[in-house]
Amino acid sequence: MRRLLHDFYDRYFHDEESLILIILLFIAIVILVTIGSELAPLIVAIIIAYLMQGVIAVLLRYGIPESIAFGLVYTLFIGTFMSILLVLLPTLSNQFGAFINELPRLISQWQAALMLLPETYPSLITEQTVEQLVQSARGELAAFGQTVLSASIASIPTVLSWVVFIVLVPILVFFVMKDKTQLVGWAGNFLPRNRPLMTKIWREMDLQLSNYIRGKALEIFLVGSVTFLIFNLLDLDFALLLSVLVGLSVVIPYIGATVATIPIVAVAYVQWGFGGEFYTVVIVYGVIQLIDGNLLAPIIFSETNNLHPVAVIAAVLVFGGIWGLAGVFFAIPLATFVKAIINAWPSKVQSLIAEDSSK
Repeated sequence: MRRLLHDFYDRYFHDEESLILIILLFIAIVILVTIGSELAPLIVAIIIAYLMQGVIAVLLRYGIPESIAFGLVYTLFIGTFMSILLVLLPTLSNQFGAFINELPRLISQWQAALMLLPETYPSLITEQTVEQLVQSARGELAAFGQTVLSASIASIPTVLSWVVFIVLVPILVFFVMKDKTQLVGWAGNFLPRNRPLMTKIWREMDLQLSNYIRGKALEIFLVGSVTFLIFNLLDLDFALLLSVLVGLSVVIPYIGATVATIPIVAVAYVQWGFGGEFYTVVIVYGVIQLIDGNLLAPIIFSETNNLHPVAVIAAVLVFGGIWGLAGVFFAIPLATFVKAIINAWPSKVQSLIAEDSSK
C-alpha cells in the first residue's frame, strides 16, 4: 500500500508547481466556504469585469482608443444593470406575487382535472390516490406560505445586504476594469515566477470559460426574449415570469428545460384547458427548445469543448449540493475549470515523453 501511494505521489506530484497549485486551490476553497458570502460583491464584480474585458478587446481590435472603449463598455454595463434593477425585477416581483396568489385556484383546477383520471384509467389510479396527492400539494403550499411570511418578517437584514450589494458591485466593477493591469500584477506576485502549469490552465480556462459565459449570456437573452414575445403574443398568463424561467433554464442543460416545462404546461392548462391554445403553447415551446438545442447552441458554442452529459449532471449535483442555487448556476464553469486542471496536470509519464521527444 505504501509503495502504491508512493508511486501515485511520484507520478502526479513530482512537480513542485503542482503542489503549490494544490495549496492555492485549498486556500481558495477555504475562503469561499468561510467568507464567500461576505466577498460576494467582489467576486461578482471580478466576473463581470472579466466578461466586459472581452468586449473591450473587440473594440480595441477596431482601432477604438482604450479610454473610449472602457467608457462605452462601462456605460453599457450600467445601463443594463439599472434596466434589470428598475424595470425587469419589479415586473418579475409583481408577476411572482400574482402567481403565488393564484396557486390555490390553480390547485383547485388541477384537482378537478385529476379527478377525471380514475374514470379514464381505473386500473392505474384511484380517487383516494388523487385526493392524497392534492392534500399533499395543499400542505406543501401552506408550508411554503408560512416560509414566505417568516422570510418577509425577518427580511430587513437581507434587504440591507442587498442594498449594499447593489451599491458596491458597480463601483467595484469600475475599479477592477480600470486597474486591471495593476491588480493582475499584484496577484502575480504571490505566484511562482516560473509557472507553466498555471499558465496552461489559465489559457485553456480563458478560451473555454470566456466563450462559454459570453455565449451562454447571449443564449439566455435570445431564448428568453423570443419566448417572451411569443408567449405575450399568445396572451399566456405570467408571460414575463415564464420567459425568464425558460431563459435561465438553458444554464442547466438537460435538467433546466424539463423543470421549465412543468409550470408552462400547468399555467397553459389552467388558463385554457385542453384546447387549441394549450396545444399551441406546448408546440411552440417545444419548437423553441428544438431550435435552441439543435441550431442556436451549436452555433454559439462551436469553439467550446462541450462536457459529456454525465459530467454536466454530476457537476450540477456536486456543486449544487455544496453551494445551493449558486452552485447550480456555476456548475458548468466550475466543471470546465476542473477539466482544465485535469488536462493540464503534469504527470511523470508526460514529462518522460516530453524529454524523449526533445532528444
